[in-house]
Amino acid sequence: MDKVLLFLAFVDLIFFGTGGLLVGLAFKAKNDMARGATVDNVAADLLLMHTPLNAAIANAGLIFAAFLVSVPALGMQRNRGWLKVYGGLVLLSAIFTLVLGLLIWFSTLKTRSMLQVLWTQQDSRTQSLLQQRFNCCGYLDAATPAFQPDRTCSNALMAAQKAGCVGAFSDFANSFLDIVFTAIFGLVALDTIVLLAVAVLLRDRLERARFYFSDLKHGIGTI
Repeated sequence: MDKVLLFLAFVDLIFFGTGGLLVGLAFKAKNDMARGATVDNVAADLLLMHTPLNAAIANAGLIFAAFLVSVPALGMQRNRGWLKVYGGLVLLSAIFTLVLGLLIWFSTLKTRSMLQVLWTQQDSRTQSLLQQRFNCCGYLDAATPAFQPDRTCSNALMAAQKAGCVGAFSDFANSFLDIVFTAIFGLVALDTIVLLAVAVLLRDRLERARFYFSDLKHGIGTI
């Protein structure tokens, strides 16, 4: 078995693993959000609610479909049709993943305005959990919007001495979303490697087919 085929089989298994990882992380995030917010997970859950989890699951479906096609594509070593279909599905998955990553990256460019809207949409309990999570009071400051009385901001005097949550919440959101879209672009890089390996294998099979038919034409037999 040639090295190109072995390499493609290896990266194909990793590619399949990323699909499982996407599904696992998406469903874990959904389960975490369904359990209800706590001080530890409230900020991450709010951000995950605004990330395309369903699109990530759909992308994993594309990856699984591509992996199924890869079985005949790699196993039938003279066949180029299945290999082209496999490459097409990987390309579609790469484009899909790239779009998801860009959407999340663009959202980081307007984090502060997005988070202010997000903050005002939350009930008093969620705002209180955020205050406790980041040790702050209110959003811009203790009065804008007004802080929620809790153990972190027990009264107006204590609240006035603490910063608003905008800075800490924004820093957390930027770091969190940076990790998410960096991981997504890593998946795009893997897709690109798979596509390059598919292109090399297609060229190799084309060359083999040419030699094969040339030998048949001259009565030499199979290679």
